Amino acid sequence: MLTPLGACAGGGSSTRRTELTVLAASSLTDVFEAAAAVYEKEHPGTKLTFSFAGSQELAAQVEQGAPADALVTADLKTMDGLRGETGKPVVIAGNRLVIATGEGNPKHIENLRDLAAPGAKVVLAAAEVPVGRYSKQVLDAQRIDVDPVSLEPNVRAVLSKVELGEADAGIVYATDAATVPEKCDAVEIPDRENAVASYPAATLRDSRHADEAAGFVSWLKSPEAQKILRGAGFRKP
Repeated sequence: MLTPLGACAGGGSSTRRTELTVLAASSLTDVFEAAAAVYEKEHPGTKLTFSFAGSQELAAQVEQGAPADALVTADLKTMDGLRGETGKPVVIAGNRLVIATGEGNPKHIENLRDLAAPGAKVVLAAAEVPVGRYSKQVLDAQRIDVDPVSLEPNVRAVLSKVELGEADAGIVYATDAATVPEKCDAVEIPDRENAVASYPAATLRDSRHADEAAGFVSWLKSPEAQKILRGAGFRKP
């Protein structure tokens, strides 16, 4: 028996559903998963699928032609390097660095200089990763020479090393440290010694769902999306 047009085999009405693939910086993992639930409820015809990684890895995916609809990086430099591949970027949020330590801060790390103390096991993100570049920027500005035990591909990998006790401390975004308050402490870095991270979002030129992708990027600047970002600790753009 033929199924009538506009109906599914089960008898319900057929709804056209668009799946948007969003490439997003690792530090957005938790907040974007929370935002997706709100966005999909407001836009029942759209499903969001995220691919989280370091911004430099996301850029490589775009350059290699990975099928995706939108991109959100943790820095302007990476996004600027993809001109011609994206629509006009809009900055949706900001962030700051903190020093993540084990619960209770057993090594008594109180500032950036303590990261250079003899015997301190410190993990950083690699220099090509935005958080690694920001970390190098603040350490160089204070003329602090840190010899990391490892260089990680994204901020969540840095946090994981500290979480697991494989490092005494690591430099991460404030929002990442806030996701594991029961496992890690966050040592504040004064604003005068800190760096500002900016998160630009843009549609991708080769998106098969250009209108829907533009709608999602625009929504990220809406009061509702901004409230979700602020609630997760991200700063105003």
